[in-house]
Amino acid sequence: MMGRGRVRKIEGGSSSGSLSSGYGSLNVPSGPVFYPTEEEFKDPLEYLYKIRPEAEPFGICKIVPPSSWKPPFALDMESFTFPTKSQAIHQLQARCAPCDPKTFSLEYNRFLEERCGKKAKKRIVFEEEDLDLCKLFNVVKRFGGYDNVAKMKKWGEVSRFVRPRGKISECSKHVLSLLYLEHLLDYEEYHCQLNQQKDKSCKSETSGLKTCELKVEVPSTKRRRKNKEGDRVDVRKMEGELDQICEQCRSGLHGEVMLLCDRCNRGWHTYCLSPPLKKIPPGNWYCLECLNSEKDSFGFVPGKQFSLEAFRRLADRVKKKWFGSTAVSCAQVEKKFWEIVEGSVGDVEVMYGSDLDTSEYGSGFPRQIDQRPPAVEVDAWNEYCTSPWNLNNLPRLQGSVLRKVDQNIAGVMVPWLYVGMTFSSFCWHFEDHCLYSMNYHHWGEPKCWYSVPGNEARAFEEVMRRSLPDLFEAQPDLLFQLVTMLNPSVLRKKGVPVYSIVQEPGNFVITFPRSYHGGFNLGLNCAEAVNFATADWLPHGGFGADLYRLYHRVPVFSHEELLCVVAKGELDSRVSTYLKKEFLRVYNNEKTWREQLWRNGIIKSSPMTPRMKPDYVCTDEEMCVICQQLLYLSAVCCNCRPSTYVCLEHWENLCECKPSKLRLLYRHSLAELAGLLHKVDKYYLVEAADDSNNNNSSEKAVALKKKVKGGHVTHIQLAEEWIVRSCKILERPYSRHAYASAIEEAEQFLWAGPEMELVREIQNNLIQAQNWAKSARDCLSKLISWSSSCGDTERVQMDHINELLSLCTEPCNDSSYNQLKEYEEKARKLIQEINSALKSCSEFCVADLETLYSKAVGLPIHIKESEQLKLKLSSVKVWVDNVRNCISQKAPSSVEVDMVYKLESEMLELQLQLPEVGLFTDLIRQVKSCRSQCNEILKDSIPLKEMKMFLSEWEDFIVNIPELELLRKYYSDTISWISHVNLVLMNIHEREDQDNVVDELTCIQKEGLLLQIQVDELPRVELELNKARCRVQAFKVLRCRMSMDFVQQLMSEATTLQIEKEKLFVDIFQRHAAAMCWEEKARHGLATRAPLSDFDDLMRASEDICVVPPSLFDVEFAVSTAKEWLVKCKAFLTQDSSILPASEFSPQIDVLKGLVLESEDLKVYVEECAMLREVLKKSVEWEQDANYLLQNTENLWNIDIIGEGITSCLVPRLEHQVLLIETAMQAGVSLGPQFSLIQKLQDACSMLKWCIKAISFSSNIPTCKEVEMMLDAAASVPGIYKSRALPSSLINVLQWLKKSLEILDPNNHRQFDVSSVEEQLDLFKLQRICPFIIGRLQDAVQNHNLWLEQVHLFFALSLEDRTWNLFLHLKECGSIKAFNCVELEKVLHEFEKVEKWKQRCTNIVKPPPKEENPLLTALTELKYTLERSFQVYSNLKNRQSRNLCTCCSTAIEDHDLLTCSTCKDDFHLHCTETLLEDAALFVCTYCNFVNSSKLPRSGFGSLRAGRKHIALVELITLLSDANDICLWTEERRILHQIVEKALECNASLMELMNNTLAYLSKDLHVISHKLCIALKAIDISGVRDDEGNRKFELALARNSWKIRAKKYLQSAEKPTLQQIQNHLKKGLEMSIPSEDYFTQQLTELRDMGKQWAETAKKVSMDGGVLELNRVFELISEGECLPVSCLEELQLLRDRSMLYCICRRPYDQRAMIACDECDEWYHFDCVKISSAPKIYICPACDPHPKGDMFASAPTVPDRCTAGKFEEPQTPLRRSELRRNSPKRMPISKKILVEMDINNSMENFISSERLLWRQRKPYRRAARKRSELQSLSPFFHVQNK
Repeated sequence: MMGRGRVRKIEGGSSSGSLSSGYGSLNVPSGPVFYPTEEEFKDPLEYLYKIRPEAEPFGICKIVPPSSWKPPFALDMESFTFPTKSQAIHQLQARCAPCDPKTFSLEYNRFLEERCGKKAKKRIVFEEEDLDLCKLFNVVKRFGGYDNVAKMKKWGEVSRFVRPRGKISECSKHVLSLLYLEHLLDYEEYHCQLNQQKDKSCKSETSGLKTCELKVEVPSTKRRRKNKEGDRVDVRKMEGELDQICEQCRSGLHGEVMLLCDRCNRGWHTYCLSPPLKKIPPGNWYCLECLNSEKDSFGFVPGKQFSLEAFRRLADRVKKKWFGSTAVSCAQVEKKFWEIVEGSVGDVEVMYGSDLDTSEYGSGFPRQIDQRPPAVEVDAWNEYCTSPWNLNNLPRLQGSVLRKVDQNIAGVMVPWLYVGMTFSSFCWHFEDHCLYSMNYHHWGEPKCWYSVPGNEARAFEEVMRRSLPDLFEAQPDLLFQLVTMLNPSVLRKKGVPVYSIVQEPGNFVITFPRSYHGGFNLGLNCAEAVNFATADWLPHGGFGADLYRLYHRVPVFSHEELLCVVAKGELDSRVSTYLKKEFLRVYNNEKTWREQLWRNGIIKSSPMTPRMKPDYVCTDEEMCVICQQLLYLSAVCCNCRPSTYVCLEHWENLCECKPSKLRLLYRHSLAELAGLLHKVDKYYLVEAADDSNNNNSSEKAVALKKKVKGGHVTHIQLAEEWIVRSCKILERPYSRHAYASAIEEAEQFLWAGPEMELVREIQNNLIQAQNWAKSARDCLSKLISWSSSCGDTERVQMDHINELLSLCTEPCNDSSYNQLKEYEEKARKLIQEINSALKSCSEFCVADLETLYSKAVGLPIHIKESEQLKLKLSSVKVWVDNVRNCISQKAPSSVEVDMVYKLESEMLELQLQLPEVGLFTDLIRQVKSCRSQCNEILKDSIPLKEMKMFLSEWEDFIVNIPELELLRKYYSDTISWISHVNLVLMNIHEREDQDNVVDELTCIQKEGLLLQIQVDELPRVELELNKARCRVQAFKVLRCRMSMDFVQQLMSEATTLQIEKEKLFVDIFQRHAAAMCWEEKARHGLATRAPLSDFDDLMRASEDICVVPPSLFDVEFAVSTAKEWLVKCKAFLTQDSSILPASEFSPQIDVLKGLVLESEDLKVYVEECAMLREVLKKSVEWEQDANYLLQNTENLWNIDIIGEGITSCLVPRLEHQVLLIETAMQAGVSLGPQFSLIQKLQDACSMLKWCIKAISFSSNIPTCKEVEMMLDAAASVPGIYKSRALPSSLINVLQWLKKSLEILDPNNHRQFDVSSVEEQLDLFKLQRICPFIIGRLQDAVQNHNLWLEQVHLFFALSLEDRTWNLFLHLKECGSIKAFNCVELEKVLHEFEKVEKWKQRCTNIVKPPPKEENPLLTALTELKYTLERSFQVYSNLKNRQSRNLCTCCSTAIEDHDLLTCSTCKDDFHLHCTETLLEDAALFVCTYCNFVNSSKLPRSGFGSLRAGRKHIALVELITLLSDANDICLWTEERRILHQIVEKALECNASLMELMNNTLAYLSKDLHVISHKLCIALKAIDISGVRDDEGNRKFELALARNSWKIRAKKYLQSAEKPTLQQIQNHLKKGLEMSIPSEDYFTQQLTELRDMGKQWAETAKKVSMDGGVLELNRVFELISEGECLPVSCLEELQLLRDRSMLYCICRRPYDQRAMIACDECDEWYHFDCVKISSAPKIYICPACDPHPKGDMFASAPTVPDRCTAGKFEEPQTPLRRSELRRNSPKRMPISKKILVEMDINNSMENFISSERLLWRQRKPYRRAARKRSELQSLSPFFHVQNK
């Protein structure tokens, strides 16, 4: 069965499931561990589907493969080298944000100058070093700001960041807090306000009101700005006139949304930032490079190249440095790792070989492309090469959607290798595209993993941002960088679930989509990882693609392309379930954007270039220059920016051309995508697909419409109109222009859905007709030109003409069709003639064929049949030449037979009558005759003479026949073999190397048998071979000793071959005779059992005989057997045992008996046999005596001591028996043999001694440990003794004694009840064994019963009489005296309840720890504070004064006093920390707080440091829970009084606040007095009520609002209209009634100012309609308003400024500026129609030469169709100065009247104007080159 979710338990201090479970420092829960069976392990993806429902909620799981799966490590450990990265572990979490000090200093100085009016100090010293304010500010921001750091006392952690290596003291922390308070607190508040403005601006929607106010109100010199109408505002740059290009998209367009860094001046579009900004942010803005310092930037630095051995030595040194040489647990490593990460240990750097591409460095798994190590078997290597669990195969398995990815993407499709050491880590992240990942641990020490489930990813990211705000502010995409860790305990405290896994060698770890995971290595190890994706990943992949788009990061592959490729392939129900939803989302998004582009005027479209591999995902897509996304489905481009593309979402950011110039590129039409969607789900119902595509087509058509001149038009209507026009075009005569226009117009419909199928069909017909017409005309032109040029040009192919004429109907109405038809008929007739000639060649001669070929060559159409005719003619000529060449040959074998047969086959094919055919036929006949004869000879061998005659007959034949050549070779081989035989047989018997002779003759014999010709020398060779073999055997007998039978057989064989008289065989006969004589003597000695010396003589004599006699083995065996027997006997016969080896001490008695029996079978006589029999006799006698002693001991075992009382007389008998047994054992050892009875005697002796000691316990009380030792000793004795009466009785006694001693131990009382103790007494109370123990047991039972009586008496008392001391005494006595019982459990349970209740009280009240009874003291003090608080309320009602100081609550008579000038309460001088000379003006803290117009952010809180108020509801709950306690305590009584008093105080507070909130009058002193009383009472009280506090905070806020409103009404400085509106809005949020006095006053003031401001705005835009005097009156009225309207006043002042000679304010008419004086003139006033290159006004040049306005050249190409064309990059300021009118400030211009008479020649009644020559600086970013100020004029001209 599958081990689903079975997590390993902790055994022996280690855990395989999680290193933190149960004993780790973090206590992180374990992730699931699965154990698949062999069957389940066959398919990894199928197994993942099984476990996913259980494992995915953890985000991670571990899979332990079956024991049979053990892949070899494929890398060469000795030659493997790899690069590493250096990891600073101490900075993974505890590091400062990489803030650039220069940028911070620039912003900080601006803040001080603009907000505080001062400059920053050059140097701030802390601990004798310069203090880095930038780092200090960021660290405090990480911990939540100054208030939170002070509240949580985090200045120590802040100091550790600021000065990592310095000592942290209380003084240094205090000094650091003061420095921050002095220099950075105000900047922190400003920074927080700025961030709030940014957040509000991001959340708020753009207003629909069109005003000319700037959207950015915060001044900045480096900002591209626009007004709410979208018009650009010209602001000049102080630094110079430089062009600006976006650093991301490299475009200078869209300057209105260009954001310039306030430090480096580089620009970015707001939509190009990552993540993009919706609006220009307020305040100064800096790019990330200026914000982040390169010095402080953090990352993993590339390290050295290591071999595996060098890396291992380094890893060992690192681990030894931290943990020494002793073994270390996983929990210890984990604890130390997180200490390092949190920065509490010091600087730690390790090396990590991470992200090693296996395609470059090699994989740990076997691969077919790798070389197999010699130690790995071939079958095992091949098995794991193809294993589905091999990570090289996993991404491309069946069922993985990534198998469609074509490229080998490193880390995704190709695994990465990881070689780690101790502490090397992989930081929090999730996989690319939210993919699955699988990690395999090859070898080494474990890896620790942490995981957050994918459904908790947002919560994880939020906690990360809140925990490390400074890092995320500096790097918004921090989680993409894989360089940051955060302790899992922090995440768990924030409610984010975290799980852990410990991965050991051979284990797989799988992480799920969107699951954040991280971890570290516990030591040297090697792992490998790869990504994969199943069908359920698809929705997560869509989320990952959106994330890449948001952060402008380049994706690994296109998610849309993957969906389309998967949808095109084969699908199953599992894939279609997930694919349908994701594909539908992508389809709807694509459809929406395409329709939006059409509505906006983008009508050009064209399909993208087809893929080379459409069935696979590629990664070579074009990318959007804005969001960096791969553009697979669609893109937008423009000719003005070639090779630049954007996605549909960013089409407006591509360029500034009209939408009609842009082009939509698409890969699939919506119809094709809809078809894929239907294919994904074969059961896609009508309501899901047809309704959306067919039934509601009319609704879609209505929805998809756009505005035109005459109203609105739908997409369908335009398509229908185009269809009608296109059908008419097809009917008319062909017109290239009409066809091209219709095809281009159809582009706006082709991208759409199935409703445009008819458009696509007609457009396809148009294209086909256009292509056909072009091809037909080109073809006809070639035919005519070939005929006229006499064949100089290329001819037209007949197939091409057939293709053009093959259509059923004419594609279009064109005359070229009939002309081509005529040419085609001529060519077809010629083809028929050629085919007829080729089919019946025998009827035509060669001349006829040549005539036909000349006709074909003269035709302008090339026909294939002419090539066949040409080939036929050339073949005939070649054949004739070859035949003549063959017949003319004279040399033998000069013509190959294959050539002859080839010519024969060609002759049959040509079928022509030629004169050479007869001669060639005779030659073929001879060839066939020769080959048939040769084949007959080859079938059966013939004699040598016949072969010779046949070869001489065909010796001069000219054809080379292979069979004949083979026979000639056979004949030559036979002649050579005969010559070799004669040479070898000469004097062969005289040679001594008969072995070589045998080899030579054997080879000759084999060669003779293989001959194909019969020979007579073969029998002779066989006879000589047998003789040579016999001689070889004879030489072998002479060289070595052979057996007698072998020699006799050899002599017989020599006689048969008649070679026995040779000298060699005579010597062998003599040796055979000597061996026969020795054999007779040996047989006689064996039969008579001769002495050992006679056998030695025989052995020496056999060495001189060269033949081995038959009895030699028997003699040798007899002698060796006798000697071996003597060696065995030596141990029993030798007296001095020291000369024997250790193994022969104490031989066995059974061995002795066996040796005596063996001596009877010896065939040699020895004297030691008699001696051995005597030793055996003595040993048997000893065994008899030993058996007698054992029998007596057995009788003692059967004595029963229970009830007989004989223990006193039994001990001497046992001791005597022990003495006898020890004596017998000594005697047995002295005999020598090893007796088995000795061990039995030893066991019996040990048991007797054990019994003696056990009986002694009856008189002496033993300890429990002694009894346990005796029982352990009894457990090791043989079982045969335990069944006897005496040992069994003693064991039972010891067991009873052990339990009794355990009962008597006070620590074990709760383990036994009284009944078990009484049973123990009843068991042995009748016996006289251990009487002392029995007495003690009886006393214990009596003490228990007495304690029970005390318990019953206690609970019979009333609740008030059950005191804590009495109950505590009862509990302590019960712990010592009572056994387990219900009463004891009740007492302990009640005691635990009381302790828990007190602990809860302690946790809530938090008393000081040094008091004797801290809880009681704290409750008493709390009661006292409530009484004082209630007294404050009572004094208000009774109008009585207090005689106690509010701060310290002591009597006021004994100390110097101060009286508050506001509330008239008295305070001690030392409590207020006020000097005595300031006493007259003293105002207490409470009055200052209440009368303040601005409340602190922390609310009213507690005005006395160190005080924390307790929630009233907690005290009430605590008092309610006290009812479950069975006794009365002093704490309970005081708590009851506290709750009563707190409720009274709360009632007084509620009554006071209700009166305060209902107060609506003008006088604020009444409210302030009541709030001051309430504030004092709340501050004194130690208890808070949330509802009362909320009402009090509301009353405080309203009071503060009214004080601020009073300042607005009475202050000398006028408030702005915006301030009044904001203040009224805040009052509305506080629910202040409209009847309130201050609300009414502010409303009246707002209405007055608003009415005037609206009038002023209308007048400023009226274009001079209102008289100037009335304008000045309106300005005067505005200056006298009680509201400040500076902006509207400035508009009116600008309105009063006049332009041109018509002296009118600025309006919408076209104007031009003078290049000399910068004054503006209307075109119509100065009588010009277009903008000249240079314009000089009449005031500057009163005598122009010629008609300047009539002949002035205009700027070339500056306008087209009424609008200027835009350049690629904007022009400089000097070129734009004439393009738009600028209203100069009145302070910058002076109006001067000049002499009118000097200008009468040119302009009558015009004024002469003179301005200062110095031009003011204008600060602005670059603008577009379009002259928008002139566009109205050009529009009028075009009309």
